[in-house]
Amino acid sequence: MQHALRSVLLPSIGALALVAAPALGAASNSSGNTGNTAVDAPAPTFHGEVSRILQAECQVCHRPGGANLGGMVAPMSLVSYDETRPWARSIAKKVASREMPPWHASPEQAGLFHNERTLSDEQIDTLVRWAKAGAPAGDVAAAPPALEWPDDGGWMIGEPDLVLTVDEPFFVDDDVEDQYVYLKTTMTEDLLPEDRYVKAIEFRPGSSVVHHIIVPGLGGIAPGNDPAIYRDGIASVLKAGKDLQWQMHYHKEPGPGTGVWEQSKVALKFYDSADEVKYTMQNADLGRFDFVLPPGESEVTTSQEFTFPVDSRIVSYLPHMHLRGKWARYTAFYPDGTSEVLLDVPRYDFNWQTAYEYETFKQVPAGTRVVFESAWDNSADNPYNPDPTTTVRWGEPTTDEMSFGFMSFINEENSGGNLFGQNGLDVTAIVAFSDKSRDGKMQLDEAPEQVKAYFAMMDTSKDGAVDMDEARAANAFLEKQFASRRSAQAGSEESTDAPAADESGESGE
Repeated sequence: MQHALRSVLLPSIGALALVAAPALGAASNSSGNTGNTAVDAPAPTFHGEVSRILQAECQVCHRPGGANLGGMVAPMSLVSYDETRPWARSIAKKVASREMPPWHASPEQAGLFHNERTLSDEQIDTLVRWAKAGAPAGDVAAAPPALEWPDDGGWMIGEPDLVLTVDEPFFVDDDVEDQYVYLKTTMTEDLLPEDRYVKAIEFRPGSSVVHHIIVPGLGGIAPGNDPAIYRDGIASVLKAGKDLQWQMHYHKEPGPGTGVWEQSKVALKFYDSADEVKYTMQNADLGRFDFVLPPGESEVTTSQEFTFPVDSRIVSYLPHMHLRGKWARYTAFYPDGTSEVLLDVPRYDFNWQTAYEYETFKQVPAGTRVVFESAWDNSADNPYNPDPTTTVRWGEPTTDEMSFGFMSFINEENSGGNLFGQNGLDVTAIVAFSDKSRDGKMQLDEAPEQVKAYFAMMDTSKDGAVDMDEARAANAFLEKQFASRRSAQAGSEESTDAPAADESGESGE
């Protein structure tokens, strides 16, 4: 079990390896078009057809110094014929099953997303027939010119304006399996003398034991993530003098000699002038913290929602779960009563946590409610399940679970983003983060200092702990308080805007 678990947990080249196909006939039969190919049709050749497909769809990763997608690095180059020929059968199997290129959105959303990684039926048919024919080289004179990749140090965003690292390297000890640590980058005046608008962000893990990185204000990475490259006019802001806090999650198989030094990096490209920026990116997390996955259950679902306060344009979605994640879906419910599935991920893959970015941003009116639904499989039928016999709750380790429906958007007001609930406060999140004993409750000695003053109020059962039912009740109370405050504020603004009354008590024109 440990060996099998390691193969899906570590963002290593093993997760990308294209294993040899046991039977090429099975691979070719799984492609919908291969059975219709004329018997006498000439076989595709590497130099004639195959290399063109590889250049267009594969070599961004499968080349020396290829793309690093959140720690996922292609294990082989597919540039030359000699490099590609040994992998012909594996290529046929993986593309026919649509495991490669990695893309998990439903076909119903085909063509909507800017970063879509898919092959056409015709391209799949060509690759499968080439392998079935023995992977012929063809006439080298027919080959397209080799692609020239920029010499930018391997950064997908191009030559960065600034590269930051944590202040000191960190050693992940031999006995570590799952570890969360918080590291710092001290933002000196030499590094950043003034606030800057950020155009592009790319994280680079310092070791294969890095599972994910989160840096507030800059985002982060998880396996399979693309760099963040904003469209023209959109930015995030990097504040001068504000130190960066890195949440580092390390995961590896423990044992003697497995310890490693690690010092991750982030590369940034800036706008030249603030005049180039119109929008700052807004984010909502649509996170849920109060779920419970019973042992052996094949489908447990949860949902969370977000309501847009102003007219906005949705930029991207990023669903996030752990090893038991099964499917995810975003649905919009519009003020006119209609609804629409925005993104459906029918087979969630923990190793490819893709941000689905629109080609044309999705316009939504104020009052639109987006519901994020997700499901887990805690049964023995899930081959990635580390333990189907245990009850699972929210937790940071990979062997616990999460449910986040991250969503990025922009609007004219440059406002409306939130973390931890629509009001920026979620008591269920506080309980989940504080629950060190993993019993689904927050004990008094586990509570953050600033929460202890309110502990007795939340502990309505007076059993010395705050459970998720009590946390939800606290959220409902807080929502009423926030709603009352918003109503009072709106009334005050209306009163300020009203025309002054004359001495008779009647308002003027």
